[in-house]
Amino acid sequence: MKYNQIGQSDIQVSEIGFGCMSLGIDERNNKFIIDQALDYGINFFDTADLYEKGLNEEQVGKILKEKRSDCILATKVGNQWRADGSGWDWNPRKEYIIKAIESSLKRLDTDYIDLYQLHGGTLEDPIDEVIEAFSTLVDQGKIRQYGISSIRPEVIREYVERSAIVSVMMQFSLLDRRPEESMMKLLEENEISIIARGGIAQGLLVNKPAREYLNYTAKDVEVAAKAVNFVAGTKRSPSQTALLFVLKKPPVASAVVGIRTIEQLNDVAKTANVPDLTAAEYTFLGESVKPNLYEKFR
Repeated sequence: MKYNQIGQSDIQVSEIGFGCMSLGIDERNNKFIIDQALDYGINFFDTADLYEKGLNEEQVGKILKEKRSDCILATKVGNQWRADGSGWDWNPRKEYIIKAIESSLKRLDTDYIDLYQLHGGTLEDPIDEVIEAFSTLVDQGKIRQYGISSIRPEVIREYVERSAIVSVMMQFSLLDRRPEESMMKLLEENEISIIARGGIAQGLLVNKPAREYLNYTAKDVEVAAKAVNFVAGTKRSPSQTALLFVLKKPPVASAVVGIRTIEQLNDVAKTANVPDLTAAEYTFLGESVKPNLYEKFR
């Protein structure tokens, strides 16, 4: 497994990250998969207080407790469940963030969180208040670093200019190259890492039937998937090929993959052990579909 530094921090994460949202509620099965992920060298586990109303954090914390010092634990905050459980509301207030982390720390059964991320964000948020909350938590030793999870360029720019974020989690794949438009350059210039999610585009680049995706037609998706399979050949799996395309971009520190089964883990965890994309293969993939642009959130 290869490891990369997150921003200007001292945190080193595996280039394949474990997206815990895809885990089910079978704790025994989850433990088996996570233990195997650790054996593969995956040290980066990403969850959120939103997932399964906190149950995801509970299970991940319990499973990783004995290996806590060997792993990088990330979670997210900002979506507050309603008291009746009917849904959640956006709450980026300092008071809520300071309170919410206590619940996450308890569920994760840990004294600190390596990477605490704002789970969204808008320009209407009290951004200075959000930054103050995260800075307070760093000073208190409850988090090592903080970042945001966002696909909104105008929001990302605000945090780049005003905060000490070390990472931005954003969707990026052959079928979602919107970050290439301006965000990748901005983040690279400011030494802020990208944590890429959605690298296999919900399976559309691997084994799912073609359908419309973002602004791409089903035909576009089919062409992209064929390109991935062609480049994969016998040297790599389609999943590995799609992830290598994502990891080729300098600001990307880790590609977080939603893993639900041991078969999926066995596939993606071996991405570091297959031949990297050649310049010609990378160019071929990039030219298989026209890059899309942000049509909203500009």
